[in-house]
Amino acid sequence: MTVAEYNLSVEQFADNIYRFILKNIKDTEKAKDIVQDTYEKLWMRVDSVSYEKVRAYLFTTAYHTMIDMIRREKKQVDFEQVNANKFSHTDHYSDVQEIINQAIEKLPPAQKSVILLRDYEGYSYDEIAQITGLSEAQVKVYIYRGRMFLKNYLVNLETLI
Repeated sequence: MTVAEYNLSVEQFADNIYRFILKNIKDTEKAKDIVQDTYEKLWMRVDSVSYEKVRAYLFTTAYHTMIDMIRREKKQVDFEQVNANKFSHTDHYSDVQEIINQAIEKLPPAQKSVILLRDYEGYSYDEIAQITGLSEAQVKVYIYRGRMFLKNYLVNLETLI
């Protein structure tokens, strides 16, 4: 990859990566750090990464950097320990997008990541598997479980009104 291609990748993908990471961790400074670390890692491997594969490389690297940070901070939660009733929302409020974002925040990190990659960024199951290092079957399971949790969380009409 040339320097011009590297700069073009920054222009094309930095905002998308930042948005993806920010949706996951909700900390602007940490999200900026992860994006910067991701591009630093790309710069270190600029000779071995082709421009055609730079998007997948960047999202994969950003995802793994984010996961490493989460593990360091010990914020990982086992989904089986989550009580969906505990996170039910009964307050009356009309901002549906805010309620959906709150529901997404209740998901475990792995499920939140695959749902954001699939539903917000539009990646295929295969691409998500490559980015996250999970099997395609596990990606489908995480997406299914995450969507079921979101459905149960959002099914209460009082939440949306």
